[in-house]
Amino acid sequence: MNVLLYLHDHVEDLEALATRALLVRSGLQVSTVCDHHNRTITTAFGLRVMCDLLPSEVQVDAYEMLIIPGGKYVALTFQTNDTVKALIESFNRKEKPLAAICAGPRFLGAMGLLKNERYTAFPGSEADIEGTYLKDQKVVVDGRFITARSAGAVYEFALEIVRYLQGDAQAEWLKDNILL
Repeated sequence: MNVLLYLHDHVEDLEALATRALLVRSGLQVSTVCDHHNRTITTAFGLRVMCDLLPSEVQVDAYEMLIIPGGKYVALTFQTNDTVKALIESFNRKEKPLAAICAGPRFLGAMGLLKNERYTAFPGSEADIEGTYLKDQKVVVDGRFITARSAGAVYEFALEIVRYLQGDAQAEWLKDNILL
């Protein structure tokens, strides 16, 4: 089963890379996509990461889910990031699940996708999002949307993605495998 992880300069390291590592550990295939022509991004803490794909190479039908981590880039590109919005729209049009953590749900909110949903996000991000904000929840699953509050919720976020895509048994296996 394949999932697509969006990366951008200033993405939060833990939200992107730990999520990826946990999903791969669970047996999911994770491809990364960015809109830099050299396929390289620099994370919030200075790690250079080579991405697998450019947006023009993404075939939505090949993926079960799109994952959007947070980070400083969200605040910097929230209004102008047409790449992530186009990816979200492509996945949404096909009614595929969308997962976003920290400030990442702001993109879903900007597109009106959470207005009838329950969600969580980094405190302060909810000001841009219509819907039912559950500020005390680390992770919220509502329909096809999985949202998480912050880098401190990465384990729970990854476990809910695994649960959604691979079932309870695999989520419990992953939890036991990492001794959580």
